[in-house]
Amino acid sequence: MNIVILDYKTLGEDLDLSPVYKYGNVTKYPTTSQDQAAERVKDADIVIVNKIKMTEDVVKNAKNLKLICETATGYDNIDIKYCNEHGIKVANTPAYSTGCVAQVTVSMVCSLITHLDEYRSFVHDGKYQKSGTANCLVPVYHELNGLTWGIIGFGNIGKAVGKIAEAFGCRLLVNKQAPIQGYECVDLDTLLKESDIISIHCPLTEKTRGMIGKRELDLMKKNAIIVNVARGAIWDEEAVANAILENKIGGMGCDVFSVEPFCENHPFNKLLSLENVLLTPHMAWGSFESRTRCFNTVVSNIDAFLNGKEQNLIK
Repeated sequence: MNIVILDYKTLGEDLDLSPVYKYGNVTKYPTTSQDQAAERVKDADIVIVNKIKMTEDVVKNAKNLKLICETATGYDNIDIKYCNEHGIKVANTPAYSTGCVAQVTVSMVCSLITHLDEYRSFVHDGKYQKSGTANCLVPVYHELNGLTWGIIGFGNIGKAVGKIAEAFGCRLLVNKQAPIQGYECVDLDTLLKESDIISIHCPLTEKTRGMIGKRELDLMKKNAIIVNVARGAIWDEEAVANAILENKIGGMGCDVFSVEPFCENHPFNKLLSLENVLLTPHMAWGSFESRTRCFNTVVSNIDAFLNGKEQNLIK
């Protein structure tokens, strides 16, 4: 049994990968370029992958390939249709990162709405010590209590964020494909118009790709904050950058990008010096505990597959 791990560095180099060694010969790569992928998987029975696109061109010559293990909940990097048509099973790892993504989402919102970086800089730059005043209250910040928090996508992570938002005293608005009892479910336009805070938690699909563009951003309140911890391609990054630069919205946080890492001509490079922008390097999912749960699920998925059981298989 040949097992290939294509990009273990994306899981963190502190993670113990040895539990998969019992299943056969393991070849692991810290990173793999898209051009290298086909050659590296051609003799594999099982591939473990995080970011590499498993397209038809990559897997078509992997004649022994039986299982692709996605080390994430989302699997938009895998050609599911081709795999299903050619008897290649695909298993993902659901619900492993709920707590830490919710934690980072709320941390971003709290930092942006209370201007923590600016207050920290006031002290760390020595301005506070020289001010002669016991406190500094500029820029003005507001309480979360009483604000409206809109959540786009209401799976495990969206629900976890919603519980925290309600604990802060926020009114909760929810946009999801099928309305759910017990929550104020609204269409996207209503959510964008009425929310003071918006966080995005939906998967990337053909329906959600580019769902937040200039028209949608123009609907938002001038002081609203929007946070994307889902997928970079869910919104129009150029339109988001322009909305910030033109002061059409109050602020934005983002942990995900359409190309990762984003390149020198990416529109978000124009935002790096702004206090109302918080960009992080796709780390929201990656607490040590979360990564451990993720890889343990991969091992469990392989074990189930080898024993003829269906576990977390994508149909």
